[in-house]
Amino acid sequence: MSPTLFLTGTTGYIGGTVLDTLYNAHPEWSYIVLLRKVPDGFEEKYPNVQIVKGDYDSIEVISQAASRADIVVHSGNSDHEPSINALIAGLLKRPKTSFLIHLSGTGIVADFREGKYVGELNPKVWSDIEDIDAITSLPDDALHRNVDKIIQAAAAAHGDKLKTAIVCPPDICGKGRGLGRTQSVLLPAYKAESIKLGAAVYTGSGGNARSWVHIEDLMKLYLSLVEAAAAGGGNADWGKEGYYFASTHESTQYDLAKASAKCLHAKGLILSPEPKQLSIEEIDGLLSDWKIPGIARYLFAGNSRTRPDRATKLFGYTSTAPTLWDVLEADFDSTNDPLVSAALDKQ
Repeated sequence: MSPTLFLTGTTGYIGGTVLDTLYNAHPEWSYIVLLRKVPDGFEEKYPNVQIVKGDYDSIEVISQAASRADIVVHSGNSDHEPSINALIAGLLKRPKTSFLIHLSGTGIVADFREGKYVGELNPKVWSDIEDIDAITSLPDDALHRNVDKIIQAAAAAHGDKLKTAIVCPPDICGKGRGLGRTQSVLLPAYKAESIKLGAAVYTGSGGNARSWVHIEDLMKLYLSLVEAAAAGGGNADWGKEGYYFASTHESTQYDLAKASAKCLHAKGLILSPEPKQLSIEEIDGLLSDWKIPGIARYLFAGNSRTRPDRATKLFGYTSTAPTLWDVLEADFDSTNDPLVSAALDKQ
């Protein structure tokens, strides 16, 4: 019997591409999606998808939809506790084992709050196998840790009935295939700040490094994991061991600044073709409109280095998609983020 899936976040960059990937790979499955507003063309593109109206605070709607699903793929707000609690409550109403696949992120292992490696290379590369005990016992102030803890506790308490997996992509490049947002966060933010400053920037030596993955490589991991769930668990790991990094390559901030400076200068968007070094205090002053403490330090001065050992071991996960360097110019060209529009308006 074909499974029923409930998907959230389907107007987002990752969630929209997840829906498109699964729907095209398995049109025989049944799909339910949560939408606050139905995008233009959605019902024409996905005619067999059932829509339930609501947002992440629509607790009863979310719980009820989850109770009808064999598999939930939650690509919504990674830090929103009411929605994850509602999904778990709904799944636990089912008489048989069900599956929850949650989108987190490698911000959980980012070191931006540590002064030692700001603007410098941290040699630590996190493995989702070798470091699983450390990852699942990180401090409460680690990014996304609040929801990760809820999921881990539910898996420990209901492991016979609720199988959970947490997908932790790094920074993502490439164009998404959904009908909502089609880009990730870092590149539009970096382009906007570079335009405002007239230069692509780094701090310290710029040696701080972040892992990357192309959206299409990430989708291969999602497809493998959801197919395993549809097979009753398959050869995937679930529960505490169900933690999946997805990185395929990495970049230092200096290398990103250098490539971005060359690209944005050639387009006439910034003054200098060379990267510019800022103090950490100047970095901390960026993205002030976001009103998120430490966000610029996290995006532009910290390290977040990961290795997808679990997906490689279980699914033979390897990269076949382009790298950041292959798509950087195209990603900059396709950026229609309001941040960038605001920065261009001020030029």
